[in-house]
Amino acid sequence: MPIPSYKIMTLLALQLACVTTAWAEGEKITEIAVKGNRRIESAAILNAIKLKAGDTLYSDKTDADLRAIYKLGHFQDVQVSLEQSDKGAVLVYTVLEKPVVRDIKFEGNKQLTTDKLKEALEFRQNSIFSTKDLTKSLAKMKKLYSDDGYYLAEIEPVVDKRTPTDLSVTFKVTEGKKILIRSIRFDGNRAFTDRKLRGMMETKQEWFLSWLTSAGTYKEEVLKNDAMIIADQYLNNGYINIKVGEPVVKLNDAKDALEVFIGITEGDQYRIGEIGFKGELLEPAGELRKKMKTEPGQVFSRATLRTDISALTDAYGDKGYAFANVNPLTKADQDKKTVDMTFDMEKGELIHIERISIAGNPKTRDKVIRREMRVTEGETFSATGMKRSKQNLMNLGYFEEANVATTKGSASDKLNVTVDVKEKPTGTFSIGGGYSSLDGIIGQGSVQQANFLGLGLKANLSGSIGGKSQTYSVGLTDPYFLDTKWTLGADVYRSERDYIDYSRRLTGGDIKAGYPINDFIGTFFMYKYEIKDIFKPTVPYQNLHFQDPDNYPLDTTVTSSIMGSFSRNTTDYRLDPTTGMINSLSAEYAGLGGDNKYARYIADTTWFHPLYKKLIFSTKLTLGYVQEVGKPIPIDEKFYLGGIFSLRGYKARTVSPTKNQKTGNVLGDQTVETVYQGGEKEYFGNAEITFPLLPDVGVKAVAFFDYGNAFSDNNKAFNPMLMSYGGGIRWSSPIGPLRLEYGIPVNPRSGLDSKNGRFEFSIGSMF
Repeated sequence: MPIPSYKIMTLLALQLACVTTAWAEGEKITEIAVKGNRRIESAAILNAIKLKAGDTLYSDKTDADLRAIYKLGHFQDVQVSLEQSDKGAVLVYTVLEKPVVRDIKFEGNKQLTTDKLKEALEFRQNSIFSTKDLTKSLAKMKKLYSDDGYYLAEIEPVVDKRTPTDLSVTFKVTEGKKILIRSIRFDGNRAFTDRKLRGMMETKQEWFLSWLTSAGTYKEEVLKNDAMIIADQYLNNGYINIKVGEPVVKLNDAKDALEVFIGITEGDQYRIGEIGFKGELLEPAGELRKKMKTEPGQVFSRATLRTDISALTDAYGDKGYAFANVNPLTKADQDKKTVDMTFDMEKGELIHIERISIAGNPKTRDKVIRREMRVTEGETFSATGMKRSKQNLMNLGYFEEANVATTKGSASDKLNVTVDVKEKPTGTFSIGGGYSSLDGIIGQGSVQQANFLGLGLKANLSGSIGGKSQTYSVGLTDPYFLDTKWTLGADVYRSERDYIDYSRRLTGGDIKAGYPINDFIGTFFMYKYEIKDIFKPTVPYQNLHFQDPDNYPLDTTVTSSIMGSFSRNTTDYRLDPTTGMINSLSAEYAGLGGDNKYARYIADTTWFHPLYKKLIFSTKLTLGYVQEVGKPIPIDEKFYLGGIFSLRGYKARTVSPTKNQKTGNVLGDQTVETVYQGGEKEYFGNAEITFPLLPDVGVKAVAFFDYGNAFSDNNKAFNPMLMSYGGGIRWSSPIGPLRLEYGIPVNPRSGLDSKNGRFEFSIGSMF
């Protein structure tokens, strides 16, 4: 018969019982026996006790053995008795084993799977049963339902006793209706509206898309954290006496929704009063003040105060004082509503780095990691160097994780640095396909290794064949040539691509080098030699060629050029930036021999800034200019905009100066067709907002605004300035970066652009 849940396993309550049996103290034991055990071997029980055959019997010894048997954890009852036999006195331990759960069942669960519920159990099939474990299991399963919105779910355990030591447990689930948060209300808030406070919270009210976004689901830990977020908002806006009550959650009268109520006592807003320093100052107070964001008269902000403490600590840490302590002493003036702050500086002991050890790198050589470190053995500690070391290691792209930590050295003034990395695959081999709105269908194969031989060498062997393009390349780059700071590499390539007016084939190679000035600023140089063929012209282009072959070439030429660039990168993570800037300035001169002569200059800047959590704003501006050097500029070296990599919503390579050319047929019919000449100058910019859409798989959403033009006549630089807007998704897929974007022209060109926009799509490795 099932036992009611409110009296679960009363019959199985663990007890230690000792049956008082008349025996003579000091009697000699001839034998020790065990009875009642079914699963547990007698030898295991006898091994736990101290009394042995031949010992003298005393009650304190049997009591100790009873406790020892009980501590084995397998028995709910242990008794001891003395029996007489032909051989003499036999000491008998009689045990009753704890019950074992032989079967676990669930009934009534539809919203949560049986496997999901089993994960919450504190016991498993064929394990020893415990009422304590059962109680914990019930609480965890109810939380699973609550976190999924089934706030009123009930779970009743039914325990069936099959034999004295075998049980089955059935959980009868009554899920009820899904109960969501219908309203979140506040009381006492004057500085911020209810809408503003609700916007800060992770807990949301239900809405018509709650089935998709899970908005309205009540989670106790999340709601408590929301209260702390609200308190932080007030503390960061001068309300130093803020009190946010614990959220109250209750069912509404109809019992079909939850209501959340949060009480707030704001107090008065305080501003910064006087700022001072005391203690062990390594710099004048004025210099320390320059490192801070806080200024007198500003609204007090705890977040800014934390930033200032970190900046001051790092300032001392950069001078070798790794254990510097910055203690902010605050004094509130209730009449003036100001907070005076005095920073008590304790520098601690001057610390040197004793040893740097590296772990977790079976493939990557130690020297590849050590050369990215900005702290050195034997030198003084540097807080900025520690942070920069971690950032440099992550920017390599070789590691999933890179932790840089300190441990105690051989003396109080020494620290050891431990670098613990987790390598990730850096080599790829792919054979597949893709599609680009510029090149059409692409078949591609590549072998790439970003950490070749574990030496940090970058090697690639790749090729792609598409409807409009073919590309093959092989290259090798050493970012630390001969263990110096110089980068040296070379590539050999061949490509062929069909453009609107002609096709172009390139066969060439390059030698490139670079040298970093520091962790943020670097230089790059490249010599390039290319054999170029322009062929398969359209009829209007061919006609222009006969009229002006210098500006509309159809022949084989050689380009021999040298390029130099200067770049600055202050982003936090170069593979996926969220903050910082990328600036570059490059100049290329073609004319070191060869047929083609020109000079090209390009300036580019990109800025990343987090707007809120993982909502990232970025803006980019590119300026370009190409000029003649004694000969006409090759038409394919001019600027063409449009497409997914510049002005989305406009057809690729159509934003440029054009020339109309009449064409005819044997019947004398004539038509006017357009030839795209390319611009000698260009500018284009993008403003984007990205945010994670499916963060677990790396899918992001993007909204953008593009603008720009390619031109030759300065009077037509902004006539027109083409603009577009749109959105899309991006995914770092296994076969390469995927971009799926839709651009809508703000000022479409008649007969060329659709006012409804263009779909831009690119997937796969583009070479």
